[in-house]
Amino acid sequence: MGQGLGELDALMREEKRLTALESQTEAWADGLSAGIEPELIAEVALSTAFTELLRTCGEDAAVALVDRMRERIIAGEFTAGICRH
Repeated sequence: MGQGLGELDALMREEKRLTALESQTEAWADGLSAGIEPELIAEVALSTAFTELLRTCGEDAAVALVDRMRERIIAGEFTAGICRH
């Protein structure tokens, strides 16, 4: 008859993820347009994200996110067109 609750939750989460990505992409572009170096934009974005995650979810959630992101970096998920060793 339709989608199950799990499928609906997954669709809602993906929609939220895409909205967040759009917001972050716009903020990144605004920073670059203002002459801010990409490394500084990234550092501030990560600092803000971890500050908020620690405030709302605690240290374990922040450490788990760092671990997941580290694995994704090592796997090359964020690397486009760069040779990996």
